[in-house]
Amino acid sequence: MKVMGTTTKTLYDTDFVEWAAHTAGLLREGRFGEVDLEHVVEEIEDLGNSERSAVWSQLTRMLMHLTKMRIQPERYGASWRNSIVSARQEIRAKFRNSPSLRRHLDENLREIYRQAVNDALFETGQEKRRKELAIPEQCPWSLHELLEGEGSDLECR
Repeated sequence: MKVMGTTTKTLYDTDFVEWAAHTAGLLREGRFGEVDLEHVVEEIEDLGNSERSAVWSQLTRMLMHLTKMRIQPERYGASWRNSIVSARQEIRAKFRNSPSLRRHLDENLREIYRQAVNDALFETGQEKRRKELAIPEQCPWSLHELLEGEGSDLECR
């Protein structure tokens, strides 16, 4: 908050947890005029962004392991399989509370896949061999297949 050229720190700036508790109390009491709306809006937007980022990250992890499975099939084992299953479970759990996250992933699958492939190639040191590894340019799976399919269905592509 600006006051005559100086910055005044608010409770939001000095103790976020206390600010959240105080704000919740004001809202419960219907004292809307006293609510720090600017920061409430910011925090709500951040919550949505955080949830989108979380499912994006999980899908990236899943696609990275599926790509590494294609690049280095001899290294495929329980660790990668568990990572794929865990990512799938995390995403499904997020969908239960926020079904709109499915649309977010569906709309961004192409970009997420591209990022995951690049990350997998970098991690395995195979960037220069991309073409000879025959990695598809487009994601070979739909979001539904990635999240509802069985591991063996994904391994075939």
